[in-house]
Amino acid sequence: MKAFIQVIWNTLKVFMAFTGCTLLFYYGLIWLNTEYQDYHRYDEPEGRAVKVFESFQTENEMNWVQRLLLFYETGE
Repeated sequence: MKAFIQVIWNTLKVFMAFTGCTLLFYYGLIWLNTEYQDYHRYDEPEGRAVKVFESFQTENEMNWVQRLLLFYETGE
């Protein structure tokens, strides 16, 4: 009888540890979701920000077919 109670007690401890870790993981995911839910990645920058890329027309501008062929030739 004592061995049976020991098995039940060990099973209960494993179940409680599993439940605790599951709840910790679940609430961690909820915390991350609320942390980044209102994060606006595409807002205009503030301050002295400079636009990095500017599209401009040149005489030697390739059309999309030429650019695709160049992509296939160079493998990049």
